[in-house]
Amino acid sequence: MKIAIVTAFPPSKVTLTEYGYHLVKHFAQKDEISEIVLITDHTEEEKQLDFETNNCKITVRDSWNFNSYKNVFSIYNTINNEKPDAILFNLQFMKFGDKKIPAALGLLLPMIFKLKRIPTIVLLHNILEQVDLASAGFAKNKWLQKAYNFIGTSLTKLILKADLVAVTIGKYVDVLEEKYNAENVVLIPHGAFETPAEPSYELPKGPKKVMTFGKFGTYKKVEIMIEAVEEIRKRTNEDIEIVIAGTDSPNTPGYLESVKEQYSHVPNITFTGYVEECDVPGIFNDSSVVVFPYTSTTGSSGVLHQAGSYGKAVVLPDLGDLSLLVKEEGYRGEFFNPTEVDSLANAIQEIITNNEYRISLGKRNYKAACSLPMEDITDMYLEHFAAISTNNAGVELVGNI
Repeated sequence: MKIAIVTAFPPSKVTLTEYGYHLVKHFAQKDEISEIVLITDHTEEEKQLDFETNNCKITVRDSWNFNSYKNVFSIYNTINNEKPDAILFNLQFMKFGDKKIPAALGLLLPMIFKLKRIPTIVLLHNILEQVDLASAGFAKNKWLQKAYNFIGTSLTKLILKADLVAVTIGKYVDVLEEKYNAENVVLIPHGAFETPAEPSYELPKGPKKVMTFGKFGTYKKVEIMIEAVEEIRKRTNEDIEIVIAGTDSPNTPGYLESVKEQYSHVPNITFTGYVEECDVPGIFNDSSVVVFPYTSTTGSSGVLHQAGSYGKAVVLPDLGDLSLLVKEEGYRGEFFNPTEVDSLANAIQEIITNNEYRISLGKRNYKAACSLPMEDITDMYLEHFAAISTNNAGVELVGNI
């Protein structure tokens, strides 16, 4: 099978880059896949294809740019020329841009290729019905929120024109079926990027590292974490290093630089900048706890699954999709109120001052991650592609008769 995967891919800074990397990596191990056409955004550096393949050819086609009005045409032409047997879109609503028209135009593509009878699956990481627009930094004005909801509903209807829409949280299936009468929605869990050998759960010598990982500035705000650690330092004698691993969100350029200036008086803070895939294990393994300083959630969390893979204890806001994930997939952590510094400080302190508790959480999260490896997730997509192809062949036969 020759499959096209439309996604951002390292070293891209566009959202869902890490997930795109691991999707391609695991599809490339499958005997059924002869070639992957990587339909990705333009980057100055070469794509990070630093993994082995199972005799699978990977063809890179830089075909689109964030916020470009031409994306729908350039991606269409690329796929038309490559003639894949199937297409997988790795999407969320602002995948192709944070401006309304470029974002919307890109989301027309699954419907277009479904009409061309190429088996098409959309992996949709979030749905607007589950996003707090104000907290997520998209719209605080009530009238603007209504406009976003109308646009989001219209775009969701278009996305649902694909052969199949896969979502990562069970509640999303319920919402799409009830609101849109959709019959082509399926739950395919997020999956753990890697399932390394079970870690020792022992920490390296030196300061205890309180780490957060991601793209920051919209609904991911690091100020509360810095202030929470400062509070713990006042209460205890713990030697703590704050590690902020990642970059600005594309929607908030300059955010982390402003945080550096604001908290320049705070000792022992490390801003790693962009983390190469090969450096991700070290960032997690060295950490005592992984913190999610979110004011809102916009879908399943890749970072939670990564933390589980490396056997890490986590501190989570008790809201939205993170709460759902914990219940559905068996993760465990300390919860906090995302508006209260003291609440976050208490949660972090509970873990870093209690070694047995930290280890028990890490073991539980490792077990949860191992139950849903990405290898199994990609098998699910292949099964659905096969079913769509069979169904399409049946429709063609009936039409010919």
